[in-house]
Amino acid sequence: MSPRLLIIGGTDEARRLALAVQGRVDMISSLAGRVSSPRLPVGEVRIGGFGGPDGLAAWLRAERITMIVDASHPFAARMTDSAVKAADGTGIPLLVLRRPGWAPEPGDDWRWTATLEEAAERLPRIGTRAFLTTGRRSLPAFTHLDDVWFLARSVDTPEPPFPRQMEVLLSRGPYTREGELHLLRAHHIDVIVTKDSGGTMTSAKLTAARELGLPVVVVRRPPPPPGVPTAATVAEAVTWLDGLIAR
Repeated sequence: MSPRLLIIGGTDEARRLALAVQGRVDMISSLAGRVSSPRLPVGEVRIGGFGGPDGLAAWLRAERITMIVDASHPFAARMTDSAVKAADGTGIPLLVLRRPGWAPEPGDDWRWTATLEEAAERLPRIGTRAFLTTGRRSLPAFTHLDDVWFLARSVDTPEPPFPRQMEVLLSRGPYTREGELHLLRAHHIDVIVTKDSGGTMTSAKLTAARELGLPVVVVRRPPPPPGVPTAATVAEAVTWLDGLIAR
């Protein structure tokens, strides 16, 4: 069977991986379809869910996929779980490509939490004007906080439920230090809430928070699946793929 690659995408790493292997292997990228105008990778693209692990396994067989790279968002735990189960059930090699998480630097005031719910529980004791950058699907966790004003940044317009005191900023990264400093000052932000997504696309807010002395509530990312090979960079993923293609 000729090598055929599925890239489970939606991230900058997934797009760069598709570009890196273009012309070297038959491939298809899959996007969840959660944003209205996603950035598309090169090559063939499918958009939409698979219907859980069984649906993904059936699709893998039908499409004659021989290798999988899960380059989905670090917080897309359900998609990764489906990929692991489908790969195990079909015997198809799977690599999880995850950019490293962020690490605090001198001068940072980070408050780590395990979940969005914990972040919401702690938030009123930290600040009252919050810059919320955890994604529109996270907003229900904060709906009960009537004494906190939120500036919520999102690619697409969020749907209820969401906090009563909230302004929505529709925007897509990458962002700059200067832009984030202006935003935080203009809205009198006194706390930032974010997920540990890692990467450089949205990290400028952390630099700005450090310069302004603002606390940052950081939700820890899910752990990688046990027993599955992982890569931290696109180059590492390409090396893994080259090893399979050469067999």
